[in-house]
Amino acid sequence: MLLRKRLESAFLAVIFLFSIVLIYNLYSTHKFNNNPLSQKELDRIQSKEQEVLRNMHNTFGFTQKFPLIITDKIPGKLYGLTSYENGHIKIYLNKKVMRESMDYMVDEVIAHEYAHALLFFLRKSSHEDGGHSKLWQKTCIKLGGIDCKRYVNQHEIIMSKIPFQ
Repeated sequence: MLLRKRLESAFLAVIFLFSIVLIYNLYSTHKFNNNPLSQKELDRIQSKEQEVLRNMHNTFGFTQKFPLIITDKIPGKLYGLTSYENGHIKIYLNKKVMRESMDYMVDEVIAHEYAHALLFFLRKSSHEDGGHSKLWQKTCIKLGGIDCKRYVNQHEIIMSKIPFQ
């Protein structure tokens, strides 16, 4: 009987603890989704964009800045996209995925999308491999992209969060 009471108490304590963690996570997600990015996060994005622009100038001999828009309107797990409409080029970054993978967004996605934008600007974009041609890949690397693949490497994102490796 005593063992049963202890087990029930332990079980209730675990349920209570995990309820607190769940409530905290819900609050944290709500706070992130309903507030602008922190100045620290904005500074990181701007710093990477400046690095990309320096690389563009050093490699191509000119700098072309494109509007970089952070939005929560991009569907699903798409990290970013570059649009070319009526002669206007814009880069969109998905705020919804930034919370869980800000490092990947800064290290990979900004250069990735800038490579698309630059090729649109130079009128060298192609539909080959969904816009991820060999020329795009070389451009992405020259702009400071590390991996420059078509799709997000989810394994890489997960492994980067593990404190022991």
